[in-house]
Amino acid sequence: MTSEHRLYGELADWWPLLSPPDEYAEEAAYLGTLLSSASVPVHDVLELGSGGGNNAVHLSERFTMTLVDISEQMLAVSQRLNPGCEHIRGDMREIRLGREFDAVFVHDAIDYATDTADLARVIETAHGHCRPGGVAVFVPDHTVETFQAGTEHGGGDDESGRGARYLAWTGPPEPGETSVCTEYAFLLREADGTVHAVHETHRTGLFDRQTWLRVLGDAGFDAQAAVEVTTDERQPRDVFVAHRPVR
Repeated sequence: MTSEHRLYGELADWWPLLSPPDEYAEEAAYLGTLLSSASVPVHDVLELGSGGGNNAVHLSERFTMTLVDISEQMLAVSQRLNPGCEHIRGDMREIRLGREFDAVFVHDAIDYATDTADLARVIETAHGHCRPGGVAVFVPDHTVETFQAGTEHGGGDDESGRGARYLAWTGPPEPGETSVCTEYAFLLREADGTVHAVHETHRTGLFDRQTWLRVLGDAGFDAQAAVEVTTDERQPRDVFVAHRPVR
């Protein structure tokens, strides 16, 4: 769902600097607790839209992770970080692996579902891969109830001298729209000191809690919204925990 963005294509090698894996440790510990809430023991977890594998590097300490992403370049980044995980290229709206997992996890890649039809397709994929008694956990960056327009920034450096910084500027949604636009500016410094800048626009989905719970219910999940537990200085996110009933 995101292969058209340069960030996940030609710029993918910069991902570990723009979004360092160590920053995901606390979040992954919390999400691991939610993934363990299934009524069956959770051993194998499917992550849809796994990106550069920053969550998987922590979750794989507890679970056997199968990672699916549409971007070959991001999968290559993840393979270096998570050599013990299975990596599969595919679109999370339509991939069918022909097997079920104890849990399914979708992090902020779900944000690239910008209408309810695409949201439903991803949720149907999750349901189809979640065994009865299992759980699916969805972590959108925003819901209507938690959304705040504004800016954020970050980035880091490595031992070679390469460095990357980003600025993300998100405006309010247009009336009646189920998406928002974020303008990204990247400053990328090569090991020789050369710096270049990249700008691109990302449009991401924005749905209210009621819509999320309705679409999850339509797919066959028993779902609820939870408020993220975090020590980060930001608005806690809504996390959707969807159990597949044993019929």
